[in-house]
Amino acid sequence: MLLNIQEVTALWQFVICLYLPTRAFSLNGQQSILLVSFDGFRWDYIHRVPMPHFQALLANGVYVTRVENAYITKTFPNHYTLVTGLHAESHGIVANEMYDPSINKTFSTGSSDVYESVWWDEAFPIWVTNQNEGHRSGAAMWPGSDVKIHNVHPSYYMPYNMSVPFTTRVDQLLGWFSGKDYINLGLLYWEEPDEMGHTLGPDSPDMDKVIEDIDLKLGYVMEQLQKAKLMDKVNIIVTSDHGMAQLSPDRVIVLDDIVDRDLYTLVDKSPVAAILPKQGRFDDVYNALINANLSMTVYKKTDIPERLHYKHNDRIQPIILEAKEGWTIVQNRSEHRMLGNHGYDNTFPSMQPLLVAHGPAFKKNYTKQFMKSVDLYPLMCHILGINPKPHNGSLANVQDLLADSKPTSEPPQPEDSSYALLLGALLGCILVIAFLAVFVKQITRSQMPRMPISNIEIAQPLLQA
Repeated sequence: MLLNIQEVTALWQFVICLYLPTRAFSLNGQQSILLVSFDGFRWDYIHRVPMPHFQALLANGVYVTRVENAYITKTFPNHYTLVTGLHAESHGIVANEMYDPSINKTFSTGSSDVYESVWWDEAFPIWVTNQNEGHRSGAAMWPGSDVKIHNVHPSYYMPYNMSVPFTTRVDQLLGWFSGKDYINLGLLYWEEPDEMGHTLGPDSPDMDKVIEDIDLKLGYVMEQLQKAKLMDKVNIIVTSDHGMAQLSPDRVIVLDDIVDRDLYTLVDKSPVAAILPKQGRFDDVYNALINANLSMTVYKKTDIPERLHYKHNDRIQPIILEAKEGWTIVQNRSEHRMLGNHGYDNTFPSMQPLLVAHGPAFKKNYTKQFMKSVDLYPLMCHILGINPKPHNGSLANVQDLLADSKPTSEPPQPEDSSYALLLGALLGCILVIAFLAVFVKQITRSQMPRMPISNIEIAQPLLQA
């Protein structure tokens, strides 16, 4: 029977309806991430005082009790490791204070040098990759996020200003998640408990209130996510850059008592001090330092252990001094002020943070004892469905955190949304071809001469008696 125009239209609409929902699902199903860093939040702080918001998050998500971070365990190197998956020697932010002989420039976290792209362009932070693949990112004070890296800023960002309240940072980020041009990746940084950890020392009873306040701040994040109806849609990952060790005025190494300061430049400070000897004075400086104090290890750059991944970069100085845990290296004793510090060997538990994550991508009530911070980057890229840049991590090491923890080859296969889109397009093509075949068949029949009916009985419908 020949199809009329209404039937043709209905068939065509049916084809379109079968194709479009698959495409819509792939777009609306885009995973999103909010990465939160509480600077200096040591892995065991969560057990020190009641932490109801942390406990609620991990009960409905995943909890990694200790994270081995990057050496040296300082703020800038580790925040860049979290978003690049690279060791410090690979991403180039090797310390909070640096000197690069190839460009004859210095870098200091307290100066405008941090905004020069040359320091950051040795790596691609995740927001650059995310945006290059067509998505949008937002950052609230994350170290390096207000720098134009590879000619790219985050889609939205807040220039660093430590006086901006935590609530303002959170509200701005969630506005970016909820807006018309919404982000799928957000990064949030807060300076505590690091600041007070330096001042009070991690062993001080006064740190309890500081730690309790971090739990309240996490509670604010969760509350605002709930209000925005995003709590079960956004994957929230809470971690830190490093821990904190207790210092003592009795455990101080004074360099002026060991070597003439006119023979070298002190590039980076305790507990991993970077020494740049003056021209022709390397041996004098090294020989003076090598056996000067049993609480300080002296490395030639070429002798730094491979496990630290801290020798293959021009910004790592010719001599590195590493204090034993709890010891401080100063040029003169009057410099020693802090009661807590970090930067020590990244295998020390006191230097390690934790990780807690919650959201549709993660398992619920799942605990993992250990991971490396370089593994977070490939995990986030996998969740976001973007292709990671070369990195030092492994998705396989942390795949068990995912709700769908089927083994994935690396580099990751194209994101699930791409498969859905491909499947939808294939199904749509098949249906279009089927439609055209039926249409052509009907047109062909309409143009053929009608055969006379010779037997009226078989031309009549069969009637029930």
